[in-house]
Amino acid sequence: MTAMSTANKTKRKLKFNIKMPYKFDGWIYAAMVLLVFYGILMVTSASMGQSVSNPSVLIKTVIKELLFVSIGYIAMTWMAQKFTLDFLKSEHFASLIIITIAALFACLAFPATGGAHAWWKITVAGIEIGVQPAEFAKITSILTVAAYFGDNHRKYHHIWNLIKIPVLSIGSYVCIVLFVQKDFGSAMVIALITFIIVMIPTNPQLKWLKITAGCMIALLVIGIFVLVYTKFGEALINALPDGYQKKRFISAVNPFLDKYDSSYQLVNGLIAFASGGWFGRGLGNSVRKYTDFPAASTDSILSILVEELGFVGFLVMIILFGIIIFRLLKYAQKIHNEKAKIILVGVAMYFMIHIFFNIGGVTVAMPLTGIPLLLISSGGSSTISAMMSLGIAQSVISSYRRGLIQ
Repeated sequence: MTAMSTANKTKRKLKFNIKMPYKFDGWIYAAMVLLVFYGILMVTSASMGQSVSNPSVLIKTVIKELLFVSIGYIAMTWMAQKFTLDFLKSEHFASLIIITIAALFACLAFPATGGAHAWWKITVAGIEIGVQPAEFAKITSILTVAAYFGDNHRKYHHIWNLIKIPVLSIGSYVCIVLFVQKDFGSAMVIALITFIIVMIPTNPQLKWLKITAGCMIALLVIGIFVLVYTKFGEALINALPDGYQKKRFISAVNPFLDKYDSSYQLVNGLIAFASGGWFGRGLGNSVRKYTDFPAASTDSILSILVEELGFVGFLVMIILFGIIIFRLLKYAQKIHNEKAKIILVGVAMYFMIHIFFNIGGVTVAMPLTGIPLLLISSGGSSTISAMMSLGIAQSVISSYRRGLIQ
């Protein structure tokens, strides 16, 4: 009888379906579904421009997008059902850190795209698929802070013993992404998320780490402002060695300086944005996507969205993102468990920072960073990563609402 009972428990533990767990948050789930649907519509529409000269592009794009969303949904429900805070204490979590570092380095084995060695390029059934490990490193960074700092009230003889694993692992992610992959945008997102969520743990020995993180956030904000909006920043940019990052900064300072070359994407995006009006030209009626508009379905998809659906369409998207972020922060405020709180705030910041930098880049408020609009832009890694992060958050919320964590 005991053996049968154990077998039944094991069977239940291994059982998996694509349903969300009991007492998940319906608002977050509904907003996510609507954003994904919104994204599929916009990616399909944005790809119509490329399909004029090559009709197979549209079909391949739709197939890829549906594949990414399907994988993302399965990953989300898996995480929502299977993730527990106990995983952060297990040996498997340390392995995840090592795997993440190895995956980031492996990008060097593939050709650079847009000046960055940030992707694995895999061809499946004649369709090229790019995998960007840096997107998953963002989730690992959140979990690392939660694992080593959350509810850790031990007093260490040397503070280095407390912070060494998070500092070395997340520092490695940032350095590899920034200096090896040449992906400034992803490195900045990882760093910013980390700087924000290290403010949450209450261990008094983290005081100086929190002060350092706060100073780094302030320096980053001031640095962007100085570079983009002052003459001193313009002089600094001109002193940089030539490269695609320098061109992005120059384009942000004056997008019309080289509107047919380095600023072509920005100028087309601004024109699309300005021509949308309140209600847009109508779904599928963008003019800009039929020009040679770079990244129309990825980094600059917001421009196509506003051109076709107008300010109202943009507002609907912001409201849906706002629901996700508000609900995550609402639960984070209620929950006392520091690991859970760090995860929820981290996922909220993941979405907020992506939105902020994508909109800022498209509207020329800051340099283009290559940061996608989560759940909207075409891109398997960002879609799957975003849905996985929401699955982890839903697991935490479900556990809290069922009384499993306080």
